[in-house]
Amino acid sequence: MKVAIVGTGYVGLVTGTCFAEIGVNVICVDTNKEKIDALQKGIIPIYENGLEDMVNRNVKAGRLSFTTSLESCLNEVEVVFSAVGTPPDEDGSADLSYVLAVARTIGQHMNKYVLVVTKSTVPVGTARKVRAAIQEELDKRGVSIEFDVASNPEFLKEGNAISDFMSPDRVVVGVESERAKSLMSKLYKPFLLNNFRVIFMDIPSAEMTKYAANSMLATRISFMNDIANLCELVGADVNMVRSGIGSDTRIGRKFLYPGIGYGGSCFPKDVKALIKTAEQNGYQMKVLSAVEEVNERQKSILFEKLQKYFGNDLEGKTIALWGLAFKPETDDMREAPALILIDCLLAAGCKVRAYDPAAMNECRRRIGDSIYYATDMYDAVLDADALMLVTEWKEFRLPSWAVIKKTMMQPVVLDGRNIYEKKELEDMGFAYHCIGQ
Repeated sequence: MKVAIVGTGYVGLVTGTCFAEIGVNVICVDTNKEKIDALQKGIIPIYENGLEDMVNRNVKAGRLSFTTSLESCLNEVEVVFSAVGTPPDEDGSADLSYVLAVARTIGQHMNKYVLVVTKSTVPVGTARKVRAAIQEELDKRGVSIEFDVASNPEFLKEGNAISDFMSPDRVVVGVESERAKSLMSKLYKPFLLNNFRVIFMDIPSAEMTKYAANSMLATRISFMNDIANLCELVGADVNMVRSGIGSDTRIGRKFLYPGIGYGGSCFPKDVKALIKTAEQNGYQMKVLSAVEEVNERQKSILFEKLQKYFGNDLEGKTIALWGLAFKPETDDMREAPALILIDCLLAAGCKVRAYDPAAMNECRRRIGDSIYYATDMYDAVLDADALMLVTEWKEFRLPSWAVIKKTMMQPVVLDGRNIYEKKELEDMGFAYHCIGQ
């Protein structure tokens, strides 16, 4: 089977590489020539554990290739996955210009049946627009060629994307014809053999499923952060509360960890887009509006704790940040809480020393040299007046606190992910502050 994946960003590259891994012949397409040139040389544009080896292995095996021209391979493939970006517009709605551009290219150059699958996260009704765009181009050419459109939203977690794709808890596919269902069944047959669930449904339901899933997870995060903030005010311990409610099988333990807010490429964008979709249909998503508001407030909670500790006198203070990416095992800083923290710290006159195992270059690309980029976690805390744990990378879990206390100007720790033991640090002479205690 031969497929094309349009877009070599996070979703497209992981999807194409994993399909190649199970034996599919995959052509990855991107209009960015520099990115394609780099991929052809084995240079991977994103950080994802295990991806580089998998890309190189499948390129060598001849199952994975890269090109800048969709038209050159369009009539060789049975399925085209559209995995291009859908960045948020200023009003919060998803920008579909790239998705529709792919659709128009397909309509302009297709000469035989093809199944067009939206893999990008898109609002309900996008498949209908994709179909209309393809048909419009076919009409301009005066040709009649059969095609199908389907929806196959991704549910990949950054840092665990390969495992999620190769061992999914479910695959959601929206189709509107038996031919499309048959093709998608054939493509996902290796997963069916391992008893993974492929859930077929209508296209609007598949499009909505992606937004609903991410919005539910975002809701759990914001709810727990709200509870954590209240715990501090009433003298409760949010970790005990989380354990208590997480043991309820109706609730479960996942996504109940308090912290400094969610970020990344999915949750913020998808919550905004679903709120906007509701508005466009005359409905107000009051719960999700509150979820978004709580999350934005939570991103500055560590800075507020720092202000309170130093009595609003932060001018000239040196603050160490451990972690810049929005989560561990990625270099993604889209909507990262670290960016809000850095802005607040610099505005208050602080000097910032930061370290992240993967996101240093991405941070420098975004904000330049306005902060000091440390060589390691211990370099970051040198002469610091306070340490902020922002991203819970594994290497930050068991630091040498004795060394850190000697090198810091003041032994102050603000734990934005609640990974340290309060009593242990206080017994060593640290002032320790976390979320929800």
